[in-house]
Amino acid sequence: QARFSPTGLFDGTRDEAITMAASAQNAPGAQATDSARGTFLIATVKGDVHDIGKNIVAVVLRCNNFRVIDLGVMVPCERILEEALRHRADIIGLSGLITPSLEEMITVARTMEEQGFRIPLLIGGATTSARHTAVKIAPVYNQPVVHVGDASLSVAVVESLLDQDRRADFVQKNLLEQQRSRASFEQRQQQTLVPLATARERRFQTDWAACQPPRPQICGLQVIDSLPLAELVPWIDWSPFFMSWQLIGKYPKILQDPIVGEEARRLFADAQQELQQLVADQQLTARAVYGFWPANSDGDDIVLWNNEQRDQELLRFPMLRQQWERVGQRDFRCLADYVAPVGTPDYIGAFALTAGHGCDELAKRIEAEGDDYRAIMIKALADRLAEAFAEYLHARVRAEWEYGTAEQFTNEQLINEEYRGIRPAFGYPSCPDHLPKGRLWQLLDVEQQIGMSLTSSYAMWPASSVSGLYFSHPEARYFSVDRVTSEQVQDYANRMGLTVAEMERWLAPNLGYTPQRNSG
Repeated sequence: QARFSPTGLFDGTRDEAITMAASAQNAPGAQATDSARGTFLIATVKGDVHDIGKNIVAVVLRCNNFRVIDLGVMVPCERILEEALRHRADIIGLSGLITPSLEEMITVARTMEEQGFRIPLLIGGATTSARHTAVKIAPVYNQPVVHVGDASLSVAVVESLLDQDRRADFVQKNLLEQQRSRASFEQRQQQTLVPLATARERRFQTDWAACQPPRPQICGLQVIDSLPLAELVPWIDWSPFFMSWQLIGKYPKILQDPIVGEEARRLFADAQQELQQLVADQQLTARAVYGFWPANSDGDDIVLWNNEQRDQELLRFPMLRQQWERVGQRDFRCLADYVAPVGTPDYIGAFALTAGHGCDELAKRIEAEGDDYRAIMIKALADRLAEAFAEYLHARVRAEWEYGTAEQFTNEQLINEEYRGIRPAFGYPSCPDHLPKGRLWQLLDVEQQIGMSLTSSYAMWPASSVSGLYFSHPEARYFSVDRVTSEQVQDYANRMGLTVAEMERWLAPNLGYTPQRNSG
């Protein structure tokens, strides 16, 4: 199979490809030609809004003459299976970006088994992995369940599953790989986690008597209603842009890469042209809300106060602590360690921002014209602008917090996070639970201020959005909580005001044990 080429999907036959895609838009589930090689149904699961990878897979398969039924984003299990039956799908593909989507994928697989489906299930998306697919999804569905690491592999996988001569060997190889993954996972689960009390005793320590936390110029909410996109362009990190198109390499070196350099240069030229248009027409709106609050740590919680007297609690963010002892590990970190305890005045920042207002409407209009390549390009650029906005705003925050006023970093230094302070996001390794985003939304009045919302799985809408907390501690760094014990899950559930069973569902990827409850 030839190397995947994003721009090459339309090379030489762009008019034909656009006509084909347009006909597919006009008749959902179209391309039902006699020559179609099979029907592939794909969807981003319930609660998840990200679809760039899914859309690339759909285009790649269509261009290889497969009939593709693309159900879009936030698709409930019931609809996925109803549409699969209605269109007589040969294969179902599930996509997702955030960790709660992993649980939804398990639900879909289990329901497929209960309803007697006998077709392969493909799993893909940034949050997915071959190991999770093998350990959690494949065991609940008695048909081939295959993890597809990137869009460029999708054609080979689908061809292998639909070709009667190749299917048996492919399925057997996949089964053996998954058995090895499960064995490796079981071995990893045997590795001991330290007791919660031990982890807390060996917390990251700060001599607060010798540390004077900086005070922000202004406390409370601040809103950026519409930032000109031109201000964000210099802050763009281009490497992830190429990754979203399955071209792996660091910018700008990737442009001279002997293997993918030519393709990267063409893609980059197209991106620059589209970006200039977006900036000139202001087709996307960049909005943000952020602020600072008096704060202190209380054990593993971060407490925000209503006033400088610190006598009235506003809200608190419970945090998780590392318990897995790696070789050479000196301490077990929790984000609360980076905030001073009561008695030392400290502060915390919070933010939510988006560059995605207008993106869905623009992309849908272009998709309706049949130009999938441009529609995907716009979404990929909106993601880059949102991350650029996060970098821009963090620099502004460091200045307003008066500990980054002398900064003069290059773009590469910013990408390498050489500045002081961190901005962890809920759902990422330092704070893997998505649920506290609800408290963040309450704190910042996000929906009212800038029109961003949360889905049932706490994904942010618009998709091209970023949110999180700001820490000013000079030694703050990102870390991975990774696996935790049932003791900590119970403690955390109590602090979050939830049952242990509810907490285990939200923290499923981080459990260092098998929950003692009905899997349903």
